[in-house]
Amino acid sequence: MDEMKSAYERAMERADSLGKASEDDLAKWKYIPEGEKLAARYLKEEYDISTELGKYDDKARKYVLEGAQGILIRNIDLPRNEFTKKRNKMVMEAIKELKRDKVGIENVYTKLRRLFSHYEKEGEQQRRQTYEAVRRDYEAKLMQAAQQQLGTATPPKVNVESQPQFQQEWRAVMAQLDSQYLRLLDEYKKEILNVR
Repeated sequence: MDEMKSAYERAMERADSLGKASEDDLAKWKYIPEGEKLAARYLKEEYDISTELGKYDDKARKYVLEGAQGILIRNIDLPRNEFTKKRNKMVMEAIKELKRDKVGIENVYTKLRRLFSHYEKEGEQQRRQTYEAVRRDYEAKLMQAAQQQLGTATPPKVNVESQPQFQQEWRAVMAQLDSQYLRLLDEYKKEILNVR
């Protein structure tokens, strides 16, 4: 009868069958996190990231760059406020510094700026109109419920916007409105990654 193997023994056998990590894998595991740290530090301190990147040899630089770009790209967001607008500008400048194909990255940035502009102008108008419609609808529901419950013709005035249910409903509507922009933003982020 065969002996039963421990979980550790089975795991070790599987690890042996996979073989040793290649030199390339080891470099990737070491330098991608270093690139992520560089980008995180850049976001806090705003220093010359390309100079820091220049301190690495060609083999390591490839992975440091990959890690840094990943963090920087994740920090591009819809321009919901002034902080995000400034962060986007700072991140986009850093990414452009790291890319060799300046024309290619500028082409993607043109689309990105158009998206941001639409979000701020037409999107803001759409959000305002939708907010008013949601507020009126919720107010009508509250009035109807109050009339049914109290049986009076004119129920007391309630600040709809302070109601948690209204806030929850508005957040859900906002998420739906933003989803179309976020879908495009994700596409452009993928394009940024593919620019050399």
